[in-house]
Amino acid sequence: MDYRVTPISSGVDGLDALLNGGFAAGRMYLIQGQPGTGKTLLGMHVLEEGLANDETVLFIHGEESRDEILANGRAVGIDISDAEFLDLGPDSDFFVEDYSYDLVDPSDIERDRYTQDIHEAVRDIDPDRAVVDPITQLRYVEANDHQFRKRILSFMRFLKQREVTVVTTATSSPDQEYDTEIRSLSDGIIELDRGVGGRRIQVTKHRALGQMDEDHGMEIRTEGIEVYPQLIPDQSSHDIKRNQIYSGIPELDELIGGGFDQRTVTFISGPTGAGKTSTGTQFLQQAAENDLTSAIYLFEEDLKTYEYRSESIGMPVSELRDEGVLSVTEVEPLARSSEEFSHMVKTQVEEQDADVVMIDGIDGYTVSVQGNETELIRDLHALSRYLKSRGVTVLITNEINEITGISRATDSNLSYVADNIMFLSYVEMDGSLRKVVGVLKKRTGGFEHNLREFEITGDGIHVGESLTGLYGILQGSPRAGEYADIDLHRDV
Repeated sequence: MDYRVTPISSGVDGLDALLNGGFAAGRMYLIQGQPGTGKTLLGMHVLEEGLANDETVLFIHGEESRDEILANGRAVGIDISDAEFLDLGPDSDFFVEDYSYDLVDPSDIERDRYTQDIHEAVRDIDPDRAVVDPITQLRYVEANDHQFRKRILSFMRFLKQREVTVVTTATSSPDQEYDTEIRSLSDGIIELDRGVGGRRIQVTKHRALGQMDEDHGMEIRTEGIEVYPQLIPDQSSHDIKRNQIYSGIPELDELIGGGFDQRTVTFISGPTGAGKTSTGTQFLQQAAENDLTSAIYLFEEDLKTYEYRSESIGMPVSELRDEGVLSVTEVEPLARSSEEFSHMVKTQVEEQDADVVMIDGIDGYTVSVQGNETELIRDLHALSRYLKSRGVTVLITNEINEITGISRATDSNLSYVADNIMFLSYVEMDGSLRKVVGVLKKRTGGFEHNLREFEITGDGIHVGESLTGLYGILQGSPRAGEYADIDLHRDV
């Protein structure tokens, strides 16, 4: 006898990933969450997928009418008009021409007859998939929780004998004992949530096939529910093109030891207005000249502003975009979860075979992407690891609070993510405010431990010779005197 479990699609690709392939055919699943979290819509996706596979599907409902359900589905691009409907609500029709069913008021008949009518409907329709929305409506016709458990267990066995895959919904109510009963009897549990971090989805139980643990990103868009699993770095091997990226500015490349190696993450840190984005764009421009493809994600300015600023200093961003060697994506504030952003980057990198990815900047990322900062940084780390596993070089700009000097390498305790850290800073020299550039960390290869003067003009970025004979540069106030070695690796 073959005991292998065959997964079937839920109709939502991301959810199938969480379920390790999909639902186990012929099993019972519970979708649980507060009102408005998307329970009914998810059930409708399951039925729509069945219809797309020429299956017979049944929607057992009681809180909304058939017309309301279809209208709600059409609003997000879901069409289950060809499904069979069994209406358990009042004043409904039972076994009429359009295959709707009318169950009389349960107070007028025996409780056993109430569920018997459901059984008869299932026998007549013989569905491959069924949704019961909500399953707790069956509790209302039972005398007590013990009888409800017996009824649900009997219902489950009846459906499994007929190899029906059934999805039930229930509003979260931990104070009610029958919640525990339904969860215990279900082969799989999908929990939906909606809070300050946006919509979230978690599979807490999945017999036979297992599940991807923890919660994940979810959105309801014009095409229905979208699920974005947390990104897991690809462990498979890829053909890696050994490409070192460099700026094309001799003095800057000398400072960084020739360039940044492929499969590394480089943070470009500094205060506002120091030139972090322009420096990163210089690397992307040079990458294009070396036949490499790049992608940049803007969190802190719009596309037109970025193009104007770059082109005003001789960086032809529009031309690079037209040539297809640079893609620029403006990320809308609070429109995506961190998982959805990672999914977007992953898709573009794979489609464009990108060599370099730049995230501008980490502060805008933590503000613009839904979720708490700790989880966002965790997901950024996972995205960086994934990109590195594909041979992609990553640049991330990071704003630090100090206008002059530098007291720590990066903001938000991000040093562990970075393989390399380049920093820009303002210093007071000869009564004027000037900029310097230096390197605090480079895991692969050497670099200069000195600082160089840094300037952005209409002709682009200019980097001077190493600053020697000065001390106190990192404190923001260089002073002439005997040169003192500075430990640039402190707190890195």
